[in-house]
Amino acid sequence: MPAGSRPKILRHRAVRAATDSEKYPGFPAFLDRSPVDCSGNNRCHWKAAPRRAHMEARVAEDSDLERTEAATPKRREKAREEGQVARSRELASFALLSAGFYGAWMLSGPIGEHLRTMLHTAFSFDRATAFDTNRMLSHAGILSLEGLYALVPVLALTGVAALAAPMALGGWLVSTKTFELKFERLNPVAGLGRIFSIQGPIQLGMSIAKTLVVGGIGGIAIWRSKDELLGLATQPLHAALADALHLIAVCCGMTVAGMLVVAGLDVPYQLWQYNKKLRMTKEEVKREHRENEGDPHVKGRIRQQQRAMARRRMMANVPTADVVVTNPTHFAVALKYTDGEMRAPKVVAKGVNLVAARIRELAAEHHVPLLEAPPLARALYHNVDLEREIPGTLYSAVAEVLAWVYQLKRFRAEGGIAPEAPVDLDVPAELDKGAHVAPEDELEEAEDALGSRAAGGAA
Repeated sequence: MPAGSRPKILRHRAVRAATDSEKYPGFPAFLDRSPVDCSGNNRCHWKAAPRRAHMEARVAEDSDLERTEAATPKRREKAREEGQVARSRELASFALLSAGFYGAWMLSGPIGEHLRTMLHTAFSFDRATAFDTNRMLSHAGILSLEGLYALVPVLALTGVAALAAPMALGGWLVSTKTFELKFERLNPVAGLGRIFSIQGPIQLGMSIAKTLVVGGIGGIAIWRSKDELLGLATQPLHAALADALHLIAVCCGMTVAGMLVVAGLDVPYQLWQYNKKLRMTKEEVKREHRENEGDPHVKGRIRQQQRAMARRRMMANVPTADVVVTNPTHFAVALKYTDGEMRAPKVVAKGVNLVAARIRELAAEHHVPLLEAPPLARALYHNVDLEREIPGTLYSAVAEVLAWVYQLKRFRAEGGIAPEAPVDLDVPAELDKGAHVAPEDELEEAEDALGSRAAGGAA
């Protein structure tokens, strides 16, 4: 049907859908429709805000399914700074009730004696005092303070319990961020989302369960004591009061036991809910790792640049070396020794494959002697770091090489018979690890060599 031939109501809804989809990208247009005038005398009032809030809550719950990673220490610390810690109201209620009940139970003797003395004093006055309003008010105030003093130990126990209950679960925390004014808390849509979320029915169910457990235990206690309750009316006053206090204590004790059951169920649930709330997606974990440790790609580039700089410094040492020992193609190690300044010869440059080829090229350009001694070249490459002295086990072999170098220099300067290159050098077998090189080391050196060649060509 052409757009112009549509009924007015359909054209109007199509326009509204297009407008709403632009206002709320990512949401279907029909979910955010306000009361509109459809056509003529027909008025349609379709308010979808509650439905949209419900959908937002569903989307939030679906996003929780992607949070499969446990919270990192940094995430937990941040949540704690924001005042988010595991808390159990049922544990706090149980702590307060148990502290108050058992405190009153254990101190019932001293408290009762104090109250008995106080009441005896309260009702012991003469006729003149009874008709003196000021004296009676003063007397009542003093007795009220004495009664309060009698309850101070119980109040102190409940205060300690009120502080200890939070510390037992999430630790004691004082955060000012929870008191900060946040306008998003006044958002009615977010409130509707919480109502329609799964937490609403869960909290309602737990409240009903708590009422049933505590009320059921209290009801059982009263039902089991029904005969004693009915017999109170037939007892003397003193005995009836004693039995009534005993029944009250039994009912309170069973109520506290019921609260213990509720707290025992609520604490694991609150811990699970807290950990679930702090869970993170894989992307969040990676992002935090990048923030803490740095981007791996950036760190790799930095390490590569550092290696390249070290390689360039190493190449600058080749022209001043005394000799370059080769494999002959895979390994190349440059040695330098200055009598009186060094305790032993040092490795000033080394490399494999392309780097070794570049070392040989520089040595040839600057007339540095080249010696093919595969076992010695491999032993020096695998066992001696740059700018480090050779180990004592290689002194003999390197001494023969340097002696040949000095003879070669004399031959070049004075002529005569060319010295023969040393062969069968004394290299311990445990130091010769063969021609194997780690693939990552070989690749890194190849990249550095290509980079240095490209830089040299550009220069």
